[in-house]
Amino acid sequence: MSASGAVTGPEPAADRPHMPGYGIRDADEGGGLLPWSWAVERLRAARNFWLCTVRPDGRPHAMPVWGAWSGEALMFSSSVPSRKMVNLRANPQVVVTTEEAENPVVIEGRAEIVTEPGALQRFIDLVNAKYATGYRVDFLDPVVNATVAVRPQRAFGLRQGDFTGSPTRWSFGT
Repeated sequence: MSASGAVTGPEPAADRPHMPGYGIRDADEGGGLLPWSWAVERLRAARNFWLCTVRPDGRPHAMPVWGAWSGEALMFSSSVPSRKMVNLRANPQVVVTTEEAENPVVIEGRAEIVTEPGALQRFIDLVNAKYATGYRVDFLDPVVNATVAVRPQRAFGLRQGDFTGSPTRWSFGT
């Protein structure tokens, strides 16, 4: 991870998503494709995120969560027996979105439980700085509170002020 919080390595591939009926312009028209750094700024700044999981019976489940962008993944924690964690154990494919609908970032990825002590400490440091909390790393005891990382496989973003000329889809090759 770089100091800016960007994904290390090559930038994700960007293209225009298929959005029939919305008058979306070609990738080189309007504002053009958004850089990944635009999405990272919003992931870092968002206070709340919407997490969308699938229940074992196939019904959708959406819940708000606090989260922090680690530079490689959107991370959050949740009580081990919570509905979202039950869902993630059955199906780790998730969607996470920023709360702002006018300039959204939507991540599709696979949720992974994090237990490595250094990663837990990094997450606690990010949460404490972002939310002005004073949690200690023992708050993330994996028996009680699962820590989850969602690394993007695909992401989507657009600027409300350039609705037809900014929609961008990023692919991470995973």
